[in-house]
Amino acid sequence: MTHTLIEGSEAIARAALASGCRFFAGYPMTPFTELLEHFAALLPERGGVCINAESELEAIGMAWGALATGERAATGSTGQGIALMQESLSEITRAELPLVLFHMARGQFDYYQATRGGGHGDYRHVVLAPIDVREAVELTQLAFHLADRWRNPVQIYGDFLLVHTSESVDVSPRDFGALPAKDWAVDGSLGGSGRSRNVNPIGMGKGVKGIDPQKFWQRLADKHQAIEREEQRFEASDCDDADLVVVAFGSLARFARHVVRELRAQGARVGFFRPITLWPFPAAALARAATGARRIAVLEQNAGQMIDDVRLAVLGAVPVEAIGGISSDEAGFGVGDIYSPADVRRRVEGVMR
Repeated sequence: MTHTLIEGSEAIARAALASGCRFFAGYPMTPFTELLEHFAALLPERGGVCINAESELEAIGMAWGALATGERAATGSTGQGIALMQESLSEITRAELPLVLFHMARGQFDYYQATRGGGHGDYRHVVLAPIDVREAVELTQLAFHLADRWRNPVQIYGDFLLVHTSESVDVSPRDFGALPAKDWAVDGSLGGSGRSRNVNPIGMGKGVKGIDPQKFWQRLADKHQAIEREEQRFEASDCDDADLVVVAFGSLARFARHVVRELRAQGARVGFFRPITLWPFPAAALARAATGARRIAVLEQNAGQMIDDVRLAVLGAVPVEAIGGISSDEAGFGVGDIYSPADVRRRVEGVMR
């Protein structure tokens, strides 16, 4: 195991390459730009291709084409660019293509976008929110595995702090187990033989006239229900006797966890809960963690988005209070005062009284 001190954007790109990603397309927009730059520098060395596309629309279309051949491929952007991709994201999901999408958000303002989406029809994406660079390396590789396992897009939700923080990490390949064969891939080897394949988002089948919308949509719904049952991930600590449970995700959770540990060491009965999968949201685990608590405090860097999922998880059994808020610097990247551990502590202590 070899550890190297590198910036988050490079670590994520190297983790993707270690997973076998050989195609990447994107359009520069900070804080996603840095990730695109590292893919551009690293992919040719591995025999891969990185394209600086004309826009996010072209980038996701290029990724769609690469995925359909069976290659591991990815794209990404900030929330603004991903907004332009929404139609393709919903159709890629229905075409059951294993896209990995790097959602490098400006702060935590895109929680709704990442977990609900803005495309059409019934579709869901697995959304993984790493707390630091080390976990981002692991979750990036897991994302490619889950995308192939379920034939469904997976998002890595990061931010400015994640991609600009340097940590000592190991980016060697992880083994998450066997995967099904890609016997659906349109790789050009079967044309004219009567064995050609068809990848499409409307349920068309080879040799079958028309489509059966009910069967098609129900099969996808059943798959997403299975994902929801099997892929929930979370971190919980010190919740058994907690009067207050602090819930946070992503980079901001790193500060919340630190504060909870400090307060615990001083005798405060406070616990910590972090959803690692923003979808599927670990609702049952949160409800168990909050059993006996007198209050839940939700720390997020927006006007209140994840708090909806927290309230749905406990269904009124425990009062839920927002202790986060809007915070951004003059460039709009969301690295303002709320990213201070001292400020997080003041917010937590404010609801302990």
